[in-house]
Amino acid sequence: MHTLNELIELALKEDIGSGDITTDATVSPDTDGTGDVIAKDDFILAGLDVARNVFTCLDPQVFFSTTFKDGAIVKTGQIVFSVQGKLCAILKAERTSLNFIQRLSGIATLTRTYVDRLKESNVRIVDTRKTTPGWRVLEKYAVKIGGGSNHRTGLFDGVLIKDNHISACGGIRTAVDRARKRIHHLVKIEVEVTDMAELAEALSAGADVIMLDNMTRDQIRKAVKKINSRALVEVSGGVNLDNLAQLAETGVDFISVGALTHSAKSVDMSMKIRNH
Repeated sequence: MHTLNELIELALKEDIGSGDITTDATVSPDTDGTGDVIAKDDFILAGLDVARNVFTCLDPQVFFSTTFKDGAIVKTGQIVFSVQGKLCAILKAERTSLNFIQRLSGIATLTRTYVDRLKESNVRIVDTRKTTPGWRVLEKYAVKIGGGSNHRTGLFDGVLIKDNHISACGGIRTAVDRARKRIHHLVKIEVEVTDMAELAEALSAGADVIMLDNMTRDQIRKAVKKINSRALVEVSGGVNLDNLAQLAETGVDFISVGALTHSAKSVDMSMKIRNH
């Protein structure tokens, strides 16, 4: 998994390549200035530290200032942050820094929209592994900033037995038994089911968490009643803002939403330079 510095270095290398031919040709390396990043949308802020690290990667002496913290509500026209130092470095880091913070703030903002729909509910909104390759830790961080919760980080830190695992080993019971023999005793086992027969098998096998995949609301209600608190219940598939509240009312514990990361729209910001 990429560290943050590795990801930033990769992104800068992608953008700058052998050199910023425009900035190098037009701006003296000794020229100082300040860049103000201005919000062009209303949004939930996420990714300030990432944005800061992009600039310091090119100029360790740069001065980064902001009145906000991640999780804050930013309004159109407000200065999100300012960066002061050598203009050559600021201009070279500008787009990469904004790409990070705009994307992460977009995820946080969308997540907050989902979470706000369930203000009066104890149901938790969770993310999925449908993330941008290399960005997973950052995108899951943005989900938390938006008020959501994280599902497993990857294939290494949680057991989720899905339809293809069940097909590959011949049934839910076999899959659960094999998994339980291999994992640490503190690791929970989640099983994805699509109908009541699979649900009964998952319960019989002792699943700790049951994911109800693409079920109707009536099916979900029946499933929750049958589970009767013997396992935690997650709903997945076909979730959107229009049906969120109705799904929460069925009595489930978690609603997983792939759209938090795979469909979030980046918010809009721009930088304006001030010469000293």
